[in-house]
Parts: sequence; C-alpha cells; structure tokens
Amino acid sequence: MGGMDDRAAGAEALKRLRKRRGLSLAGLARALTGIAQSLHHPPLPAIASVQRSVARWEAEKPMLPDERYQLLLAHLYARTPAGELQLGVGSDFTECLQALGLLGESERRTAELRTTVLRAATESGGGMLALLAPGIQASLATALADPSQADDHTVTGLASVVTDVNVQVGSLPMVRLQLLLAPVVEASRRLLAGPIPEPLAPQLREAAVAASTLAGRLAFETRDDAASRAFYTEATREATLLGTPWRQAGVHMSHALTTLYSTQGLDSARHLVDQAVRTARTGESNLVRARAHALQAELAARAGHDRQAQTALGLAWYDMDTDHASDPAPTSFTAGHLAGFEGVCELHVGDPVKAHTQFARSAAALTAPREQVQRAIVTTDQALARIRLGEPWAAAELLHQCVAAASSTGGRVPALRLRRARQELRPWRREDWVANLDDHLMDVLGA
Repeated sequence: MGGMDDRAAGAEALKRLRKRRGLSLAGLARALTGIAQSLHHPPLPAIASVQRSVARWEAEKPMLPDERYQLLLAHLYARTPAGELQLGVGSDFTECLQALGLLGESERRTAELRTTVLRAATESGGGMLALLAPGIQASLATALADPSQADDHTVTGLASVVTDVNVQVGSLPMVRLQLLLAPVVEASRRLLAGPIPEPLAPQLREAAVAASTLAGRLAFETRDDAASRAFYTEATREATLLGTPWRQAGVHMSHALTTLYSTQGLDSARHLVDQAVRTARTGESNLVRARAHALQAELAARAGHDRQAQTALGLAWYDMDTDHASDPAPTSFTAGHLAGFEGVCELHVGDPVKAHTQFARSAAALTAPREQVQRAIVTTDQALARIRLGEPWAAAELLHQCVAAASSTGGRVPALRLRRARQELRPWRREDWVANLDDHLMDVLGA
C-alpha cells in the first residue's frame, strides 16, 4: 500500500472502531469529551466542533488526529464497552494505534501512547491481565482448570504478554512491570505442571523460559535477589528441557549480569558467562553468541586479563559481522551494544581515550525506549573515562544525564554505576559541581 492508500485504510479503521461501539459521530465526540473531563484535561471545544474533527479523521482525504485527541482515543479504546481494560494483540486499543500509524503517526509516538495508557492502568491498581488478547482470559481460565483444554491461542496470548512487558523495560517502573508479568509466570508454571496437549509443550516452554528470565531480571532490579535466583533456576531448567541452545545461553547471560551486580567478586558471574559461551557455540544464533563473547570479554577485562579480553572481543566481532538474516534472535544484540563492551574493556585494561570514544558511539546508537537503561549504564562508564582523562567536571555533567534515567526506570544497575562513579569523584568533593551532582542524586534517588 502507498501513502494515500494507507491513510484511507487508517480512516476506515477508525470508522470501523467507532461503529463497532455503536457510536455516531456526535456520540464519539461526547465520549471523548467525557474522557477529557475524567482525566482532568483542559475542556474540549463544543460537541459540534469535536464532531467536525471526528468527521475529518474519517473523511475521503483524512486528517491525522492531533496529539490531544490521539490520547483520548487511546483511553477510549483501551477499555471494552463493559469497562474492562484490554491492551493486548487483537484489542480495539491495538487497532486504534495501528490506525493512527496508517494515518501517518510515527512508531515512536504510538509506542509512547501505549506506555502512557499502560502507566495509567498500573497506577490505578488494575491492568494485571490487560495485556492478554481479547478472548484469551476465558480460554486461559478454562486451561488452568483443565490443562488438557489449552490451545494455540492460549499459549500465543501468554507469549505476547511477555513480549509486551519486555518492550516496556526502560519506559515503565520495574515494579509495575513485575505486576503485569506475574500472571503469565504463574499461568505458564501451572500449565506446564498439567497434562497439556503434547504439540503445545515446546511453544509453552518457550513462553515460560522468556517469562521466568524476565521475572528474574525484574526481581533483581527491585532488589529481591532470592526471588531472582529462584526465577533463573526455573528458567534454566525449562530452557534445558526445551533443548534450544541459544535460549539456554540467553538465560545464563541474563543471570550472569544480575549476579555480577548482586554478589561480591567475579567468579559466579564468570562461571555463568562461560556456560553461556559453551551453549551458544552449539546454537543457531550468531548474535547471541556475539553477546556471550562480549560479556566474556568484559569479565576478563574487569579481572585485569587484557589478552583474554581482546580475544573474546575479536570473537564477538566475528559473530557480529556474519549474516543475520535468519538469526532466531535478530534484536538481541547490536553493534551499538558491542561498542559499549569494547569501551568497558578499554576502560579496565586499555586506553581511556579509546574507551571514551567507544562509549560515546554506543550511547549515540542506543536511542530506542527499550535501550534507555543500557544507555544510562554506558554514559556512567563514559563519565569514568572522563575522570581517567583528567576531566572530572565533564564527568559530573555526564552523570547528571544518568540520574534522570536511573530514576525513571527504577533500574538498579544504573543506580549502582552512578554511585561507583560518584565515589571516583571524591578527590573533588569540595567543588561546587560535585555538590550540585550530590544534590541531584539526593533529590532524585535519595542517595
């Protein structure tokens, strides 16, 4: 489809959504006005004026609703006519966002709308099952009562929630994401324990591995290390039963990163990374293998082993430079991520000038909402490089950027990295620019 065809399809989709709700043009105008009032937004124009706007969105040469109306439409279609939150695949809400995309709105903006509505849902204490596709709640309830009744739709619905929650890392607080993920973890666990139809087992196990791994990460981020270890144990067991090496490697790497920051010393994390490398070597994903080698390089550099770090980085670049057209994990690792690992290696066993260059390159490449946690980590490391280069005031400027990111995501690693970087600024603690950074840290992180 071309541009105008897309716009016509977007207009038709908005009209279809309106009619499905039994709303006239004036009825939709009144509904949007009511939502604006309930959200305490500035009042909309008169109903007749709003009705003309609605008509323009559905016209032969349609207009894209402005941002205010986009938000109101998103809130309207986030709930069923019965008032139930439904934000998953196949919902009116998802169809509304797709229609806005066809009318010309950017992916970034529709992603922001999704996050805004999800944030509102979790703030009100609801939304725990909102990410399940329409109809899945009923089929899931049936399957939980009798696992032999589970079907493809049930399992696909669970997997889509894990994907949705994962996409929101960096946009919503970690503790909210835990709430959204919890029903999927528990449902997967109960279904795997029951006599599910045999053909569904691999697909369900994949969803369970993804859910438990993400749950382990989120438990770590919210400082529940015991729960985190239990989730990773569960994910490792299910990944082994699944028999897909690249997924096993992914579990080991996620576990290694949380171990690196929650225990003293490098030995436990190194053991997990070495397991990941061994497993990834027999797997189908070159990108997962590249990430495993990059982690291996970082741990070698942190231990002061320059040659081992460079060897592992070379292997990571070799894997990164291969063809990824058929890679089963195409978004798992990028050249921007690898540049950050190169920077860490240079920082610990190399040249701080090169480290700074690599960190700047990596931060510039990590622009997606999902990458904000990683970007904050890279920027704190860039600040450490500035300190090593004798520019502590410039390091403090970079750290100010990281404070907001660490606060908005609730990420534990950026906060830990920030504190370590601040410790390196102790020789300049009497300087005004360090006092300003301390005030910022105290205001935002309480640290």
